[in-house]
Amino acid sequence: MNVSRIALSRHTCKAYDPGRQIPIEQIEQLKTLLRFAPSSVNSQPWHFFIASSPEGKARIAKAASEGAYASNGPKILNASHVVVFCARTTLDDAYIVRLLAQEETDGRLPTAEAREAQNRGRLYYANLHREARDTRCWMEKQVYLALGTLLFGAAALEIDATPIEGFDPVKLDEVLGLHDQGLTSVVLAALGYRGADDFNAGLPKSRLPADSVISEL
Repeated sequence: MNVSRIALSRHTCKAYDPGRQIPIEQIEQLKTLLRFAPSSVNSQPWHFFIASSPEGKARIAKAASEGAYASNGPKILNASHVVVFCARTTLDDAYIVRLLAQEETDGRLPTAEAREAQNRGRLYYANLHREARDTRCWMEKQVYLALGTLLFGAAALEIDATPIEGFDPVKLDEVLGLHDQGLTSVVLAALGYRGADDFNAGLPKSRLPADSVISEL
């Protein structure tokens, strides 16, 4: 497989065809990509809300309906699916215990020594960020790993996508009741198929030269 072909052919979709829907089988593949995305020390500090109904997309679009965000409202409403990427607001000890229990159930910790080593390593990094008071930033970085995984996977399935930071997170958190769930919205991704008015589809890609961003050691 020539994965560079995917990187060269994908683009950020600027307008969607509201009449086209992503097949359920492909949505299930994308859900798998989200669930199995990589994260530091397998912390998985995230939750993903996926809207496909007009009502669900309209709720999300409330956070992108005014001012500088207004241009993103139609993308959300016309896309086939929209994903809200959320980060946990805390990474407390109870959640770390839950992660460890799941790993044990899934057979990743075959011995007591392996269990202790995994728990010790994860707690080291969790406490490191607690002491630095940047746990939220650390968790949001993991969420962006999931976003990148989704974008590349969607392109591999020839599904168009748009990462969206242009929305009001305070409003979206309120609309979805995220505070009470211990979550906060970080970024969105619209998914679907480009419309005829997607001007970005016909433009050449532009990146800095390889030798200005890649150095061989």
